Amino acid sequence: MKSGGRAGFAEWRDCFATLDPGLELRYWDEALLAPEAIDYALLWDPDPGMLARMPRLQVIFGSGAGVDGITADPELPRHIPLVRASIPEATQRMGEFCCWAALSLLKDARRMALAQAARRWDYFEPEARAQQRTVGILGLGNMGLRSAEMLRAIGFPVIGWSRTPKVVPGVESYAGAAALDAFLAHSDILVCLLPATPETRHIIRAETLAKLPQGAGYIGLGRGMQQTLEDIVAALDSGHLSGVVLDVFEPEPLPADHPLWAHPKAIVTPHVASLPTRAERATFIAAAIAAHERGETLPNLYDHARGY
Repeated sequence: MKSGGRAGFAEWRDCFATLDPGLELRYWDEALLAPEAIDYALLWDPDPGMLARMPRLQVIFGSGAGVDGITADPELPRHIPLVRASIPEATQRMGEFCCWAALSLLKDARRMALAQAARRWDYFEPEARAQQRTVGILGLGNMGLRSAEMLRAIGFPVIGWSRTPKVVPGVESYAGAAALDAFLAHSDILVCLLPATPETRHIIRAETLAKLPQGAGYIGLGRGMQQTLEDIVAALDSGHLSGVVLDVFEPEPLPADHPLWAHPKAIVTPHVASLPTRAERATFIAAAIAAHERGETLPNLYDHARGY
């Protein structure tokens, strides 16, 4: 196990002890002393080559919905199933965060926070209500689908873009590279919930942002590698973007001297959008291990060919 350090390991151990006392947990450093004894691995960013040294390894569990920290291992044993923790608790949290972010842009929450910090009564009248701002979601996986459902419940019209066509009730769907420009042109608030793949690297850049309506908002919730931060800052400074909420960065943490920290149109959060509790993840993993040992299909399997 390698997720959350020594302090996190103690909590993981307590969670699994309640769920399945028969599971023996070993911290990563201890596991490396006897890699031949490991059946399952739970981690976020393994030391390169170490998973390949575990001859009994049956399943690799990522501790989050994204597994790019694991797939970055050049010696990753790709024949071993890799399971993502894209669980209902995570998708619910993402939907909550996405709604908060969209409402923050709609109501100009950053402006109000700055005024409060300065003890300044800055009266203004927000221009639009939710029904007048279309949210475009890049990526209609589990996270995107739940976010779309919750945003629509608030009143936002929602459109979605994915690599292949999706049928989602109440959501106009765009698919493939040829439809991306039209999707962007109709997105008053753009949300990035794409998986981390070579194709999505720096998909949010000056060229993409320029295709959004003047004064659009942007919410970055996928992966930091999908964004060119300099281009986002430039779009904010020019007024083409009216505001952003960013939860993911490259690198992380965001350097202390980066201009986004103090930008009057940017809300910066520390990659917290959808992380479920360890108890929630442990419940999912313990159930998946039990199902695997009964010979059943594992959930949320990562597809190396697709990249998610």
